[in-house]
Amino acid sequence: MAPSSAPPASPQQLTHTVTDGVATVVIDHPAKRNAMTDPMWAALPPLLASLAVDPAVRVLVLTGAGDTFCAGADISMLASGAGAAQRLAVAAEEALAAFPKPTLAVVRGFCVGGGCQLAAACDLRFAAENALFGVTPAKLGIVYPASSTRRLAALVGPASAKYLLFSGELIGSERALRTGLLDEVLPGAELDKRVAEFTRTLAGRSQLTQAAAKEFAAGRTDRDAHWAGQARDSGDTAEGVAAFLERRAPRFEWTVRACL
Repeated sequence: MAPSSAPPASPQQLTHTVTDGVATVVIDHPAKRNAMTDPMWAALPPLLASLAVDPAVRVLVLTGAGDTFCAGADISMLASGAGAAQRLAVAAEEALAAFPKPTLAVVRGFCVGGGCQLAAACDLRFAAENALFGVTPAKLGIVYPASSTRRLAALVGPASAKYLLFSGELIGSERALRTGLLDEVLPGAELDKRVAEFTRTLAGRSQLTQAAAKEFAAGRTDRDAHWAGQARDSGDTAEGVAAFLERRAPRFEWTVRACL
């Protein structure tokens, strides 16, 4: 009798597609609820760098394969040293936060630990009603990174950030919406339709406006002259006014690549 072949290993990867101006990055590690391995953390910054300069990309969506967003870091990776794993996670989170185009986390199921870090690093977050959120380093005796703590506190406020960090408890989508962790909550069957509608809207807006707003919202106060010059030279304002007067959709031509 021929020996039986071993089952194929489950994927542990980030995949992406680009359609109609929207890059969709998918966290794909189904054997562990899409937990991020060290190679997956390491792969995210270069992937984001390539999408940032791709003129076909106007919006980025981050989501998980199947019915889970991301259950955090793959705990088995911590055996080789939590510090190294955390540095990779923070680098990936910071690369996502610095992505110069609008980013949207689309959450189903668990969004926990490092998964919540990634969602918080996006500009906006839409979730299904069944989504669960948690920040769980207190369960493992891990010091949550300072940059991640500040970002979480800026998003949900100090008290809610402390609740999540101190307890490690999971909260549902309605509470996450109330605290500001989420922007919209939808029935699971309606989530994809709403995401497609909203990203189509974002893709049709001025990248110039969006890129400047991202910097200003992040606290950059030294770039007013830069963005004034970009606005003056871009032609986006003239096109926007003309489109409004002519009652047509604008055709904005300025791209983020112009100032990278």
